[in-house]
Amino acid sequence: MDQPTPAIRLGTRSSRLALAQADLAARALTALSGSPRVSLVEIRTKGDTLSARRPTGGWATGDGQFTTELERALLAGQIDVAVHSLKDLPTAPRDGLVLGAILERGDPRDCLITTHSGGLNGLPWGAHIATSSVRRAAQLAAVRPDLVAIPIRGNVDTRLRRLREGAFDALLIAAAAIDRLGVGMDGVRRLPLTIMLPAPGQAAIALQVRADATQLRARIASIDHAPTRLAVMAERALLRALGGGCLSPLGALATARDGRIRLRAVFEHDEGLSRIDLTRSAGDVELLIAAARNLLTAPALASA
Repeated sequence: MDQPTPAIRLGTRSSRLALAQADLAARALTALSGSPRVSLVEIRTKGDTLSARRPTGGWATGDGQFTTELERALLAGQIDVAVHSLKDLPTAPRDGLVLGAILERGDPRDCLITTHSGGLNGLPWGAHIATSSVRRAAQLAAVRPDLVAIPIRGNVDTRLRRLREGAFDALLIAAAAIDRLGVGMDGVRRLPLTIMLPAPGQAAIALQVRADATQLRARIASIDHAPTRLAVMAERALLRALGGGCLSPLGALATARDGRIRLRAVFEHDEGLSRIDLTRSAGDVELLIAAARNLLTAPALASA
């Protein structure tokens, strides 16, 4: 008698958003030929513990705070696949692990959510804007220097509840999070990319596997979305070149189409913000990253 095929154990954080993203990964896997069984394994991370301890504030404290425990469980064989928000995953490779697949990216933009009418322009002078990101705070200051960015932790539901309670005037949050949670509420404005560029890898879901799991890697590779991978790898290469992690004040968005790759980025340094908009052949990614790094670290605003 044939033995049943073991289920693929997907490791995920236990927040509602993380579970929604793990469900997207599970659906993609079960749609494959042979329909492998999938089970979810919830794992608490350092970032989750910090958020529970200090839900009312405090900037993020370290790179990898939402991914390290998942990677450890993967290396220990407690799970078969770790599902990550790619923007949370450090750019430095982890020995013994690889990115087996990156799902097609969602909406990479950021949202402004506020109880005031008129969106960003309708906010009163000196309004308090809650965000977990120095990247968002830096870009916000470029368009409304009067606004006050205040740090916030906690999951999406906690942040939305605090907004409704009047703890601050507005909230900045990833559009993909709103979409994946099915949040429906008034006062949600998707910010144009001319105002707010996303974190490298934002809205992309990554499936990480052990490098020696050759059969599983081959199966997972079939759900990889090549244009998304090319784009987010360029963004992460730029982040690595600038020496930053998920806490870096870098906004970057790459798009791949017709053998070309376009990279838009903004970076805060001691003398302000530098911006770039570059397009090169997809085969010239290394040259693209080198040019972007040089322009972004220049003191003047850059464009090319």
